[in-house]
Amino acid sequence: MRILIAEDDPTSRLLLRRLLEPFGECDVAVNGKEALEVFRMASEQQKTFALVCLDIMMPEMDGQATLKAMRALEQQAGYLPSQSAKIVMTTALRDIENVTAAYR
Repeated sequence: MRILIAEDDPTSRLLLRRLLEPFGECDVAVNGKEALEVFRMASEQQKTFALVCLDIMMPEMDGQATLKAMRALEQQAGYLPSQSAKIVMTTALRDIENVTAAYR
């Protein structure tokens, strides 16, 4: 299983990587733009990610915008919902608005 971890905090990034490495190959990105580029390149090479851990608050491009762009790439590629990456939003935020927006 291929896993993408998009997290700007080095400690959180390291923790997620250590937790997830037993389950598959982990790639990391430090901001939303980098995550989107890695995600796009993987799709073009037919090496898609099964799981993406995506921080909501990141520099360059936040997690909400990155999530929308990733889903748009999958749609353009013609992926069925069952073929799409499972995306887990990670955050220190506690407000319901961000949770609801990510869910949509």
